[in-house]
Amino acid sequence: MSITNSAVIEIANRYGFELVGFSAAEVLVKEGEKLKSWLGNNYNASMDYMHENFEKRIDVNELFPGAVTVISLGMNYYKPYEHTENPGLGKISRYAWGMDYHQVIWKKLDAMILELKAIDSNFDAKGFVDSAPTMDKVWAMKGGLGWMGKNTNVINRYQGSWFFIATLVTNYPFELSTSAADLCGECTACIDACPTNAFIAPYILDANKCISYQTIENKVEIDENLIGKFDNWIFGCDICQDVCPWNIKFATASNEQAFEPRNGEVEINLETVKEMTDEEFKVRFRSSPIKRTKLAGLMRNAEFLQKAGSRPS
Repeated sequence: MSITNSAVIEIANRYGFELVGFSAAEVLVKEGEKLKSWLGNNYNASMDYMHENFEKRIDVNELFPGAVTVISLGMNYYKPYEHTENPGLGKISRYAWGMDYHQVIWKKLDAMILELKAIDSNFDAKGFVDSAPTMDKVWAMKGGLGWMGKNTNVINRYQGSWFFIATLVTNYPFELSTSAADLCGECTACIDACPTNAFIAPYILDANKCISYQTIENKVEIDENLIGKFDNWIFGCDICQDVCPWNIKFATASNEQAFEPRNGEVEINLETVKEMTDEEFKVRFRSSPIKRTKLAGLMRNAEFLQKAGSRPS
């Protein structure tokens, strides 16, 4: 029995993926050239790993030989809570309020693959969630999940951009989806709202200036020229998504309980962070994306935010 697109969509929806798209597993030539240019300008900052495995980034056959179709999946993570704007509390990015999405989504992908194999034993696939050098956003756009916004997030016209992207590379032929048109128009809300001017042009992000990069990926001291520009974000940043009209109009609450804020927290006391022990950090942020910074990184972020309050006006 062959597997239809509708069967994949039904199974995906059952596992919490509201968005599903299908694209041909072709070599990403144009996208590869854009990536080379971006890397050549050092917009990746200290993320040197992005220079590695270039062939795998542009050709999924290097990751999964015999690839025919790429299935892109989107899972809503929006939870309708807000930060308090208390200067003594560091804001946590919405995606990191709950469990680590990798752990949540990997299990769902594995279960999906088993179900699809049960329909047709010839089916095979490999799932990715930021877990390999796949250009997930590109595949999501090719699969019609949305368009690349000027803030470099994929935006869906009916849901906005609050969704995680997962990728299934398969050996199976499916009907291909139509890519989505760019509906950003003349809007520059995301660019205008960024306090560090990280968008050097529409669709181009300089990670060196990005609050998310600085609070998560950066492993050294934060540039003092950025003091007072973080709007009290201690882990990640949502500003460019918060101001997006498509999110303001269409964001709806996710049904995934794993993404509910841990202990009801959407921010954390800066002094608490500075006094935290390694053991307390491990317990508090077990299975949380926040563990990526390690305690030293979170402490650095808390101290950096407090510098803004101590600097003379």
